[in-house]
Amino acid sequence: MHRNSPRALKPIAAVTGGLVLAATLSACGGDSSADASAKTVTVYSADGLKGEKGDGWYDKVFKDFEAKTGIKVKYVEGGSGEMVQRAVREKSNTQADLLVTLPPFIQQAQDKGLLQKYVPAGADKVDGGAKSPDGMWTAVVNNYFGFIYNKKDLKEAPRNWEDLLDAKYKNKIQYSTPGVAGDGTALVIKAMHDFGGKEAAMEYLRKLQANNVGPSASTGKLAPKVDKGELLAANGDVQMNYAQAKTMPNLGIWFPGTASGTKPSSFGLPYAAGLVSKAPHSANGKKLLDYMLSEEAQKEVSEIGGGFTARTDIKATDANAVALGKLMQGVEIFQPDWMDISKNLPAYVDAWKSATGS
Repeated sequence: MHRNSPRALKPIAAVTGGLVLAATLSACGGDSSADASAKTVTVYSADGLKGEKGDGWYDKVFKDFEAKTGIKVKYVEGGSGEMVQRAVREKSNTQADLLVTLPPFIQQAQDKGLLQKYVPAGADKVDGGAKSPDGMWTAVVNNYFGFIYNKKDLKEAPRNWEDLLDAKYKNKIQYSTPGVAGDGTALVIKAMHDFGGKEAAMEYLRKLQANNVGPSASTGKLAPKVDKGELLAANGDVQMNYAQAKTMPNLGIWFPGTASGTKPSSFGLPYAAGLVSKAPHSANGKKLLDYMLSEEAQKEVSEIGGGFTARTDIKATDANAVALGKLMQGVEIFQPDWMDISKNLPAYVDAWKSATGS
């Protein structure tokens, strides 16, 4: 698969590469009459929620939604930044009805005028940190940033960032591209938090480059490489990697701290959804967003998708929810300043490119 927490955990996204076009998109211009009669809705989304074998949360939600409404879901998948860039290019001929992406890209989508205000049913049950205060977007699945390692070749998970600088990781580490993939961008955010600022983080990532295979547009494609032993460690996110581990037995999830004593930590990366401005089928987009946040769909987030429900009133008790709660025990959760990150992301990406020669 590509991407119920304890009460103490704050909500947060993977997000990644290659476009997957599930159906041919028709060129719609937002005609209100067409909107009223059309039986389709188009979703542009970061990867992680649709199963490689048709067994993901999106697969179940879309199937049930289509059965209940007769509205066919057309699905396009890629990296968070990738989906926003595509929507920008199509502003004069909007194709998407819903945009689902990770922070800070959902904030960028709003800043670029790609979203219109819509507060879906159930949004009042979503934590304030996982939705925009002005009703432009809301989390539909909560998630956390993390790393993965090969449990077969490594007796235990790396302890901290510095462990990854060891010579045994030469050409055995890879992470997704900051500025393109949500999880790759999250890696930079986490490094800046752990090392105490941009300069120290970039110095570390410069050193890590000696062991790094090179950038990857897709976070989801890194897990199979780790499972096979082609890589020993990579970045990811809890929801996506937990789901992938069901069919990838060598995949382990870990959270780095620093050798100087910073404890293992993470932060929320929610799959956040917004109704696209001038959506060709906005009425259908509203219906789908309402259904994504319904009790029925949210109760299946952990059981089917291996993620964390976005609604605070849903208390999942399935086996996945219990395992995810244990996984997050002892991991400190910090809250990034997403507005600041959205504003300064180009500068952070430029600094990363300069430090790593990417």
